[in-house]
Amino acid sequence: MKKELTNIQKKYKGPKTNWMLTLVLILGTVTVFFPLYMAVIIAFKQPSEMTNDVAGALAFPSHWSLDNFRQAMEVTDFWHSLGNSLLITAATIILAILIHSIAGYVIGRSMAKKKGFRLIYLYIVSGMFVPFAILMMPLVKQTAQMGLGNKAGVVLLYLVFYMPMNVLLYAGYLKNIPEAMEEAANIDGASAWTTYWKVIFPMMSPMHATVAVLTALGTWNDVMTPLVIMSGTGQNTLPLAQLNFQTQFGTNYNLAFASYILALIPILIFYVICQKQILNGVANGAVKG
Repeated sequence: MKKELTNIQKKYKGPKTNWMLTLVLILGTVTVFFPLYMAVIIAFKQPSEMTNDVAGALAFPSHWSLDNFRQAMEVTDFWHSLGNSLLITAATIILAILIHSIAGYVIGRSMAKKKGFRLIYLYIVSGMFVPFAILMMPLVKQTAQMGLGNKAGVVLLYLVFYMPMNVLLYAGYLKNIPEAMEEAANIDGASAWTTYWKVIFPMMSPMHATVAVLTALGTWNDVMTPLVIMSGTGQNTLPLAQLNFQTQFGTNYNLAFASYILALIPILIFYVICQKQILNGVANGAVKG
């Protein structure tokens, strides 16, 4: 019996370690965390501690202080800018989930039966390939003429910009929801509107989380759209307010990085809360779509 166990142990050597993959993962981890480390270190340093040598740049600050964060909040009018960013991001997320999910549902269920919806789907998705630089000047003029050179106009533009990707995700995710669910609801006398809100919409919750995170990341970090649309209104979002640290004569990196850390915290918390739903939503929607 012992000989048989010994032979089995010799044959089974366990899973082989892929050292190349491990090395790539380590390099990827270092690549991601090194800029974050530098941002935190610089945010706590004083301007007098900023040196050109590598050792000095990587060294910890001699005195850990929150003065840079306090000054950064004053320069950027942090709470007002934070409120604008939260308002724009929250409004965009809520409206995107409501509007884009309906569009994705209608198109996803209909394009297999009617060729016209397939063309509509391709037309909407093709919007992902149109660069913002081409649309920027016409949009600035149109929003100004329509009285939308404000936060409402920015939210409206975000809904248009993120519609192609979100419709793609929702339409793909619907393939995982059997049509028998809707047929059963119709037999029970539910209307199409009731079927969607009470049956389909709750079942798409993983995709709602995915759309919310992807939309929030793009909206929260965007500078160009608020810059060209809300220019001259005196209203700033957090990324837009951080331009105050860049002057004609240089950049105050200590305050700038402190401001970056402050702006990172809310969206990082949001991402951590929703991360459990993201992989499920992307895997079932984007891959199968």
